[in-house]
Amino acid sequence: MGKIARREKSELKGRMRNFLMFLPNLARLLARLLKDARVPTAEKALFVAAIVYVISPLDLIPDIFPFFGQVDDIYMVALVLLRLINRTDVEVVREHWSGGGDIAALADSIASIAPKFLPKRISRVLQSRVELAPAGKILKGITKRDEPVVLEVSEDAPVEAVSTMNN
Repeated sequence: MGKIARREKSELKGRMRNFLMFLPNLARLLARLLKDARVPTAEKALFVAAIVYVISPLDLIPDIFPFFGQVDDIYMVALVLLRLINRTDVEVVREHWSGGGDIAALADSIASIAPKFLPKRISRVLQSRVELAPAGKILKGITKRDEPVVLEVSEDAPVEAVSTMNN
């Protein structure tokens, strides 16, 4: 059984390496979606955060660690895309995708495989259900840095307050 698990993990690692080749296209996709009026403002705020996360040298797993340093980046982008797909028409995302294959299937595959390579604590942080704070708190948080901009939603919160995405 150990060999099967090792072989499966090796195959998944190969798939994830292939997915990492899409990271530049995924970042461009988020930038294109920022300009689209059909994308809700809250989603655009998450896109900006995801783009900053990808290009920032400060990550949960620094990019100096080959493979693992990029897995958390692509996972973050995939989660943001899946959230948008669940909240809008998938055709909006497909319209801006210039990479190969179906972007919805790609994002779903990345989101299902990436957590297997991340430490459990980091995976939990990235999978947490969140929502933006009310606009007044966001502005206050930006100017005074004492209010959270993004709030983690507990599992017993009302359904309409959380993403419908299954992680």
